[in-house]
Parts: sequence; structure tokens; C-alpha cells
Amino acid sequence: MSRTQVYLTVEEKNELSRVSAETGRTQSDLIREALDRYLGEQVASTRLERLRSAKGIWKDREDTRPLFAKLRRELDRRAAR
Repeated sequence: MSRTQVYLTVEEKNELSRVSAETGRTQSDLIREALDRYLGEQVASTRLERLRSAKGIWKDREDTRPLFAKLRRELDRRAAR
């Protein structure tokens, strides 16, 4: 682990202390959990944005249609097993 310093508002610090006392968990543990959740949401959000931005980028390409049709038939064949 790496040590870092974080500045909290008085309200944040008070709430963190309260939750720590109620749960018996350390403040550091609570901060790490919150950060992990936030970062996980950011990664998922970024991935979804990338997928949405890529939607339809090949819709006008005629040279890929036979390839996709073949791939689709193969996937349908395997799914029918």
C-alpha cells in the first residue's frame, strides 16, 4: 500500500468518524472502499461511453457484410447445439 494525504471538510471528517465508530472499521478502510466503488463506476461509465461512440461506425461499409453474415451464421449454428 501507498500512503497519501487527503483533505476533508469538517462535515466529511465528522461523518467518517461516526461511520467508523458505528461499524468498527478504520477510516482508512472506509475511504479505500469508497474510492474503489467510485473508480469502478468510472471505469464502467467510460467503457459504456466508448461502446456507444463506436455504435454504427461500420454501418455503411459493404465490404464487411459477407464476413458478418458468415460470422452470424456460425454463431447461430453454435447456439442451436
